[in-house]
Amino acid sequence: VDKTQHTIKQMMISDNKMFLVALSFAYFAKALSGSYMKSTITQLERRFDIPSYLIGVIDGSFEIGNLLVIAFVSYFGAKLHRPKIIAVGCVLMSIGTFIIALPHFIIGRYEFETSARRIVNSTLNVSPCAVGSSADLTQGGKLPEVPATGCEGESNLSMWIYVLLGNVLRGIGETPVQPLGISYIDDFTTEENAALYVGCVQTISVVGPVFGYLLGSLCAKIYVDIGFVKMETITITPADARWVGAWWLGYLIAGVITLLSAIPFWFLPRSLPMSGPRGPEKCTPEQKSFMKHKYPADEHASFTEMAKGEDFFPTLRTLLGHPVYLTYLCVTIIQLNSLIGMVTYKPKYIEQHFRQSASKANFLMGVINIPAVALGMFSGGLLMKRLKLNIMGAARFAFGTSLIGYVLSLFFFAMSCENAKVAGVTLSYNRISYDKHPVFTACNSDCFCSASDWDPVCGENGITYVSPCLAGCTDSAGSGKNTVFSNCSCVGVAGNFTASTGQCPHKDDCDRMFPYFLALSVITSFIISLGGTPGYMLLIRCIKPQLKSLALGFHTLATRTLAGIPAPIYFGAIIDSTCLKWGQKRCGGIGACRIYNTTSYRIAYLGLTLSLRTISFIICIPGFILLSRQLKKEEENAINKALANGGTELEALRKEEFIISNSDQMSDNSTDRETRL
Repeated sequence: VDKTQHTIKQMMISDNKMFLVALSFAYFAKALSGSYMKSTITQLERRFDIPSYLIGVIDGSFEIGNLLVIAFVSYFGAKLHRPKIIAVGCVLMSIGTFIIALPHFIIGRYEFETSARRIVNSTLNVSPCAVGSSADLTQGGKLPEVPATGCEGESNLSMWIYVLLGNVLRGIGETPVQPLGISYIDDFTTEENAALYVGCVQTISVVGPVFGYLLGSLCAKIYVDIGFVKMETITITPADARWVGAWWLGYLIAGVITLLSAIPFWFLPRSLPMSGPRGPEKCTPEQKSFMKHKYPADEHASFTEMAKGEDFFPTLRTLLGHPVYLTYLCVTIIQLNSLIGMVTYKPKYIEQHFRQSASKANFLMGVINIPAVALGMFSGGLLMKRLKLNIMGAARFAFGTSLIGYVLSLFFFAMSCENAKVAGVTLSYNRISYDKHPVFTACNSDCFCSASDWDPVCGENGITYVSPCLAGCTDSAGSGKNTVFSNCSCVGVAGNFTASTGQCPHKDDCDRMFPYFLALSVITSFIISLGGTPGYMLLIRCIKPQLKSLALGFHTLATRTLAGIPAPIYFGAIIDSTCLKWGQKRCGGIGACRIYNTTSYRIAYLGLTLSLRTISFIICIPGFILLSRQLKKEEENAINKALANGGTELEALRKEEFIISNSDQMSDNSTDRETRL
């Protein structure tokens, strides 16, 4: 019998460890694919020629998929085979990730916008400046737009819809991983091991984004059609606004990793025998009462019956009527709007403002920012334990760290780069900067140019021109990235100046400022993250224990609905408003933005982020007052209860003494009677 019990115990420990490894791998896979999605924002914009607000819709679609099924999964999943439900979720996540990559294999090769593509089957260096007459131009001075061939039979369905649907499916698949995985660990391990196992899983989930951004950095260096085109014919570099990396490759890798994470869950049991302090025979009456509340017997009630339950809506009303909880909910929703919008577009901000490549921006996010956030969250929990903070102390700590991070973030406004010098966009051809700049001027009036093309060249004078044609270049030599345009009438007065492909660097001021930006970014990320754990503990402790589960669930629902979905959309729309030059779709219509107003971008991006946080700080003021009143009231109730209990105990002691004295008196009387007899 002892040998059998020992064997069962060993099997149980083995299954626990196997589940821990499987769940950690699943957390890693979902975190990797989620962060990789954010790292490919600019790649998707350029590949599908869509503005930033549509990218926000795609990014928020993950939360939509999650919200569609979270109620059903949380309720019914706990009554079914939890490991297999998680396995199904991982498979769905994998399928969704593969669907995101599907458009690459449907829409054909990437044809980036360039004025040189009109030269077909020619070995001669044809003049970029095709001589035309003013009669050939439209009234606005533009070349009449001619749709590209093959557009007649092109599907009206935009390919980015597949990315959106795939992300929705990813959200659906991710739903069971956290609630069912954590509850499985909590149900079938000892309390000490449960805390350790959950900590391991959370740590692995922080490692996932690091690898996700590093994968994004690697794929952004590789050209989108690698293996299908000759790289010698590609005239752009990864720093170009038209460059699209192999975004699809990372999704295939993430999809395979997610699919592999599903395999172990198919071989795990539905439940494990409980051991240790969780066993009823080893529990005190108080522990048994707690376990009865935490692990209720299976109730065969339907979801409809649960929703119609007499206790649900009154409990929800009580929760939403709790002033401290409601204030905390409002503050966190606003703070998360700021955080999600900032994190979603931070790589894009680094690219556009500091003129870094997408690969470098993603690399820095993965290597510097994410580890700083992870270290901050861990240090915050450690400090809370060392300082033994109560609920008010945790609130003050979280508010203080957030306020310090806010003050430091104000210095980002001073870390500015000048607008790129682009003739006809940010400054005029005579180098005078003003609001409206015509791309057509006297130096290119004899050329038959299109104002909508974006094929920038860098003149010897350090000015970028929208295209070789608009630079007035009449000759060209070389091929690919080594093409040199000559006799550019707009570059110099003599007309003998040359221009090379791509934008002029103009990175001197940015290169000096960029290291300071990175250092401040790491410091603010770390300080703000310090308050993450104390802030979460405030949510748990500010309400009654019986409302805790509902409070956490409603908090997750509210933040995902009111922050996770809308924040990327309106942040993207505001960023779009700072665009100076939009790209042109192959079949007509506005595409992705090619160049932004750096100053407007900085003010819009940072201003919106800090404005939301300012609002949250204002709401915190009544929040502290309400929390102080609640704690004072709880303290008074505790004192009154202690006094009442003390009075009751004193009365009981008096009765006990009276009974004992009567007993002694009766005993003495009996002894006297016996003596007399």
